[in-house]
Formats: sequence, C-alpha cells, structure tokens
Amino acid sequence: MLSPHENQPILRAGRPLAEAQAALILVHGRGATAASILELADYLPHPAVAYLAPQAAGNTWYPYSFLMPMEQNEPHLSSALARLASLLGDVARAGIPAERVVLAGFSQGACLASEFVARQARRYGGLLAFSGGLIGPPGTPRAYEATLGGTPVFLGCSDVDPHIPLARVNETAEVLARLGAAVDKRIYPRFGHTINQDEIDAAAALVATVGR
Repeated sequence: MLSPHENQPILRAGRPLAEAQAALILVHGRGATAASILELADYLPHPAVAYLAPQAAGNTWYPYSFLMPMEQNEPHLSSALARLASLLGDVARAGIPAERVVLAGFSQGACLASEFVARQARRYGGLLAFSGGLIGPPGTPRAYEATLGGTPVFLGCSDVDPHIPLARVNETAEVLARLGAAVDKRIYPRFGHTINQDEIDAAAALVATVGR
C-alpha cells in the first residue's frame, strides 16, 4: 500500500533551498492546506530562509483526534512522520543542517511537528507549536531517546482551546524540557483556536536567530 502522504506536493517560498542559509518547515492543520500555512512566511520574513510547506493527503495528517490511541491514526500518522523526515533529508542534502531548520505547525500540524521533534530528537533550529502538543492518549509513555541539545521551543495555546487540552500543552513542555529543549510556553487566557500577534513576534525572533 502506498504511504498516504507519499508524493504529495511541497509548496515553497522565500529563498531557493539551494541558496538558503536556513529553512522553516510549515505544517498545516486539519482541513487546511499547504498554501494556507505558507501564508505564515509573510509574517516571518527573512531573506536567507527557505519556506517549505508539505501537503497532507485529503488535507489531514491523521483521521482522528491526536488524543486517540495512536494505532487508530495509522497508517496516516507514521506516513506523516515519514514525510517530515523525508523533507528534513531534502533540506540536509541542500547543505542546511538540522541546527538551522525550524519546524512550525498549527493545531494538527503543531501536534505532528511536536511529536516528530520528540521522536527524532537532535539539535534543531527550533520548534514553533501553535495550539498543539504531543500525540497520544493520556498516560502515553514518553520514553523518547536522544536529546534536543538546547533546541529553542515555543509553545503557544489558549487555556480554553476546544481542541487542545491545557494539560497536554503542559505535559509537552515538561517532556521537551526533559529532552533538553529550551522551552518558552505561553498560555493565553480565554483566547480562541488561532495564532495571535504575541506568538508571531516570538516566532519571528526565533526565525531571525536561525537566519543569521
């Protein structure tokens, strides 16, 4: 069986990958598109950065909630994680190391990016998780290996997000910090399921750091 997300397109903006000093991988949410998440590039501009947005098959990375047992989201979840790994490989072959790559996502995309960074722990340029957290039901063992080596991580979410429990954001912050990340967690009281200006400002500062 073909991997669900294999051979899906990757949209690009900014500096061509072969000429870039850094890369920002943008992962869209459920029901959204690569084109929609790529609009974030306009809010996080840097002349040395290549912006890459993979498209999920059917506009969703996995069919059920990120809080469901992982096996219920297979084979889509494994395919989605493999798609990010493949894209990281493309970026590495272009001469950009992981330390200069930022993974960013919103909602389902933030969950996928967070889970990928935890499972494939190494020093990244950063992780930007807007309204998301690690995947799996409550009580999921978090026996990830390796270390994030000081990777800067930004986690932003509402305290009443209808899709992302605050407890999962807190757990994600704790797990990533335990893996060696430098975590900046910001909880916004009574905010909606969206991205606010404070999050954009924090993300832009991180992108500027890796683009230097």
